[in-house]
Amino acid sequence: MLYYKCMQNRQNFSEKRQRMVEEQLEARDISDENVLSAMAKVPRHKFVPQSKQKNAYADHPLSIGHNQTISQPYIVALMCQLLELTGKEKVLDIGTGSGYQAAVLSHLAKEVVSIEVIAELAKSAQKKLNKLDYNNVKVITGNGRKGVPEYAPFDGIIAAAASKTVPQAWKNQLKIGGKIVLPLKNQLGQNLTRVAKTKSGLEKESFGGVMFVPLVEK
Repeated sequence: MLYYKCMQNRQNFSEKRQRMVEEQLEARDISDENVLSAMAKVPRHKFVPQSKQKNAYADHPLSIGHNQTISQPYIVALMCQLLELTGKEKVLDIGTGSGYQAAVLSHLAKEVVSIEVIAELAKSAQKKLNKLDYNNVKVITGNGRKGVPEYAPFDGIIAAAASKTVPQAWKNQLKIGGKIVLPLKNQLGQNLTRVAKTKSGLEKESFGGVMFVPLVEK
């Protein structure tokens, strides 16, 4: 009986995940087939507290404790799409949180380095990622604003926390031709922003208003 219940739950989560991809991503502006495929593969319910698993594929963020959240599925997909990855890159993921975004990125990049300031979250995320065989993801406990210089340079940097400015360390650790995707604070709130690093400087593009937790520092 327990076996059949587990199989039924697995099927239900699979169906919810597919509906999420079709109704929340494809129905909007997520068109990168690799991103859609990654979102369809990663078991989001494994990255949320058990009490919230029934809402894991809902169209909104969820609390994961420590005043942190797992981002809305659409936002995760949009930010990954804005990085324009081909599968050969090394990506820095700022703000590991539950590890979900790192898991999605693992399908899109060759190597993912993820940094989380809250040690308990970093430890939990690495444990989940290892258990699910995301072997190209390394989680580090530390101040995300400083980046991870020992693994630089990066082809892309993605941040799941809002900052007033693009930290200088991120600019330094990004390759020429690389991109940073992050929520930038302004007078009206936050804007999802892509920053491309060129030989002549940085080029910024805005992709609309968002709401993220602030970048934590210690």
